[in-house]
Amino acid sequence: MNVAIVGASGAVGQEFLRVLEQTHFPVDSLRLFGSARSAGRTFNFNGNDVSVEELTEQSDFSGIDFAFVSAGAGVSLKYAEQITRGGAVMIDNSSAFRMDSDVPLVVPEVNGPDALDAPRNIIANPNCTTIQMVVALNPVNSLSPIRRVHVSTYQAASGAGASAMDELVGQHASLARGEAPVVEKFAHQLAYNVIPHIDVFMDNGYTKEEMKMHMETKKIMHSPSLEVSATCVRVPVMRAHSEAIWVETEDELPIEAVTEAFRAAEGIEVIDDPAQKRYPMPLHAAGCDPVYVGRIRRDLANLKGITFWTVSDQIRKGAALNAVQIARYIIDHC
Repeated sequence: MNVAIVGASGAVGQEFLRVLEQTHFPVDSLRLFGSARSAGRTFNFNGNDVSVEELTEQSDFSGIDFAFVSAGAGVSLKYAEQITRGGAVMIDNSSAFRMDSDVPLVVPEVNGPDALDAPRNIIANPNCTTIQMVVALNPVNSLSPIRRVHVSTYQAASGAGASAMDELVGQHASLARGEAPVVEKFAHQLAYNVIPHIDVFMDNGYTKEEMKMHMETKKIMHSPSLEVSATCVRVPVMRAHSEAIWVETEDELPIEAVTEAFRAAEGIEVIDDPAQKRYPMPLHAAGCDPVYVGRIRRDLANLKGITFWTVSDQIRKGAALNAVQIARYIIDHC
């Protein structure tokens, strides 16, 4: 495969390089694209140095099979036609096309076949919090259709980029010296704090991040009637998001059956032994592929309710890995 990465210098772009290399994706040639500021930087891939090309209106994507794009919605909208014109499949990590009816929104463990019907040669990678959640919802839904979902997220600083991680480290250092912390990337000080505010607020009182989970989950799971309500919270963790999830199914499900469905599901690893204090935590999930599931139990407020806890690396499975898995699915099924 001839592969391009757009946004190669960013956190997700760098993760693309690692995932492609570590999963032995069949790369015959690799081209890296970035801003004028990134142009000329060199990154090693499979023992070879590859230089970043500046992305311009003259950039030629002919001959590219897959273009992994993670440079923001504005760049995706501007360059999508240019990237796909020569037949490249653009797998886009931004929010630009996620809800377009002619662009599949894909998590391979859940709706992989959707990737095979992309009339514009564009496939959207869902929001990181949505990816993590639907991987966990899918095995429950296979036992009994899910009627509604409530979720509270605990999102790491890295979800706001590398500079946000630096800001969190800097805030802790400043506070340790007795100095006022710098606040630029977040609405408030994140160190020793949690912030119930990710992305902009909408007219209905929910944030855009919360509405992404509401809308994207319905599309991925092919269930317009599925009700999803989210509260998204930024927490002082460096990497890997956590989610507390409550689901209501049509039928009452035995906890043992739900746990076994999780254990058998692709992309999930169960860590659920409260007696030994074993449950998923972001400290151990960073840099790993699975969606970790634990704290599986019946909802005390709903006989048809199940509640559980998930943790996953949002740069890995929540972005780069999911996109590469989409490409792999297409290769394996075409």
